[in-house]
Amino acid sequence: MIELQNITKSFGDRNVVENVSFKFYEGKTNLVIGESGSGKTTLLKVMVGLHQPNSGAVLYDGRDFTALAEKEKQGVRKEIGMLFQGGALFDSMTLEQNVRFPLDMFTELTEAEKIDRVNFCLEKVKLVDKNALYPSELSGGMKKRAALARAISNSPNYLFCDEPNSGLDPKTSIVIDELIHDITAEFNITTVIITHDMNSVMEIGENVMFIHKGQNWWTGTKDEILKTNNKELYDFVFASQFIKKIYSEKS
Repeated sequence: MIELQNITKSFGDRNVVENVSFKFYEGKTNLVIGESGSGKTTLLKVMVGLHQPNSGAVLYDGRDFTALAEKEKQGVRKEIGMLFQGGALFDSMTLEQNVRFPLDMFTELTEAEKIDRVNFCLEKVKLVDKNALYPSELSGGMKKRAALARAISNSPNYLFCDEPNSGLDPKTSIVIDELIHDITAEFNITTVIITHDMNSVMEIGENVMFIHKGQNWWTGTKDEILKTNNKELYDFVFASQFIKKIYSEKS
């Protein structure tokens, strides 16, 4: 579990994140949603240590990450997998080399063990026998799946996904959502997903925090969203009249 305790992050005299508390549970898909500029990305950077908060604490299974020395933070970071918005695969490396990169960096596995782990992760994201391909030979969806395989290659306890469906068509987005959800449940990972994709929220939003103007404005599940009387959340979720019509018919 990851717990945020009264996190505030300011730049100059402006609070980008203000007094945010929330619990991200293991084995569940925990989503952070909100408009562009609401503070989602800043909060993510605080959680992984790229920004130091002005006040508050980030606890990784009870460990106060914000209070750790840099060397101790590196130990926690070894337990983190990251799926970047653009995938961030290394263009000069094959798919196999990309996925095994964290294993080369952080483990003392044998060569055979690394290959076994790479193949296991590629199988999990449905990219069997694609080891020798380069990123330029992959479709957008395949790149995201490859990046997900790399993110889980080091058996992380915590998985961060930054806009995992950015740039993907709706059908491929569903595939990515299902993969993230299934991997989270199977390996009991604490998964944090930063997104504004409402399809993702409605499909896999088991534990959702809505950030509005840097504050935790609402928390709940995907089912509770449909019954919300929170005006700002309602306006965000049902900004599209088409989406509003679809979900009013469902409820």
